[in-house]
Amino acid sequence: MGTGIFAGFSRVNVTPMMGIGLEGYFIPRCAKGILDELEINTLALSDGERKILLISTDQCMLKADVAKAFQNHISQRVHIPKEAIYIHATHTHTAPFLEASSEDALVQEYFRFMCRRMEDAATLAMEDLKPTRVGWRIGTAPNIAFIRRFRMKDGSIQTNPGVNNPDILEPVGEADERVNVLRFDREGGETIALVNFGNHPDVVGGEKISADWPGMLRKEVEKILPQTRCVFFNGAQGDVNHVNVRPQGGDLNDMFLDFDGVSRGYGHARYMARVVTGAVLQAYDKVKYTDAFPIRFMQRTITVPSNMPRAEDMEEARRIGKLHQAGKDEELPYQGMMLTTIVAEAERMIALEHGPESFEMELSAVAIGNIAFIGIPGEPFMRVGRELKRAEGWELVLPTCITNGYEGYFPVKDAYDEGGYEARSSRFRSGVAEIITEEGLKLLKEIRS
Repeated sequence: MGTGIFAGFSRVNVTPMMGIGLEGYFIPRCAKGILDELEINTLALSDGERKILLISTDQCMLKADVAKAFQNHISQRVHIPKEAIYIHATHTHTAPFLEASSEDALVQEYFRFMCRRMEDAATLAMEDLKPTRVGWRIGTAPNIAFIRRFRMKDGSIQTNPGVNNPDILEPVGEADERVNVLRFDREGGETIALVNFGNHPDVVGGEKISADWPGMLRKEVEKILPQTRCVFFNGAQGDVNHVNVRPQGGDLNDMFLDFDGVSRGYGHARYMARVVTGAVLQAYDKVKYTDAFPIRFMQRTITVPSNMPRAEDMEEARRIGKLHQAGKDEELPYQGMMLTTIVAEAERMIALEHGPESFEMELSAVAIGNIAFIGIPGEPFMRVGRELKRAEGWELVLPTCITNGYEGYFPVKDAYDEGGYEARSSRFRSGVAEIITEEGLKLLKEIRS
């Protein structure tokens, strides 16, 4: 096919046992059923000399020790450098706890299972390598991603203030509706469609296992496009979700008002998957094929300052924390997302009362010719993604959240002055998003040289 690139694909099931705790909210939940299966979807790439693995798993979090454990297992099994293993979590909020060290027997069992399945996924993808032609194009998914931070009439900033709230003045920012699509046409094998779009998969809710709209997206794409396999990588989505606070017509069909004041629904997740599928269809047949050779990979360790609390705030933080741990949230004068914000902020203060003063984390990058992925170990605001997409010298840059680690939210400086859930709960001081942007651009420049 003339590009010097080989591509392989694998898909393995990682649906957990019932009863395991679910991640994503500040209330306890345990898996009580299965709406749809969780998966690991893996794209293996080789230029004849170097090999990389792009792995997407239906999990909410991917802490650094978990990611490193997976990388170690995979590296030993398929004999490639750990730095060449790019592991991403889609961030579905109906997936189980995934911890490397836990006292919970079910979590221990699931972690061991995931280690083995990661090895299987990597092996199967490597065994599937075939000559490929690589193309890309950008589609658009309108009216399903919304900035979730709003300026209120009293001048305050609130996250998820509620549908049709009369006190909403305007959103703080603008969503990025671009959908990056990579197409790998393989000689003697199925085509692989890689999709990159930034939005929270927190649409289904409840206590049943679901891959949320990313899982439905994969099914929709494969249903419409014969002999095609789909893999999804979430983008910069820290301040973006699915909630349209000014719905019209049937916008609220298939949705219910959940415990935290957010409208959710399985049917709406399906709708979002179909809209993103539409963006894939816009791009799929008209991709720009590119000379993809060679493959490169690189990581960069950065240091960011800690958002340590003031001493005078600790008494109230401990009071809130104790009430929440005792299941007495009703004694706190907050509801909905404001309650979540207050509890998250108190937990952050308690955790950081004695430091550390800074954190180290890793940014990851892989390049396929003149196309680059930049992996961020947490939830960056959409502005971070926009800036990284503008990196000079690349045909296409795909930012991905929760990659090779999960460190929390990375809000922009403005958000710390304005307030809201993300900045008040973040472990990092104001400036973290700007540090990640600057260092990410340096990494993209370095991997080009």
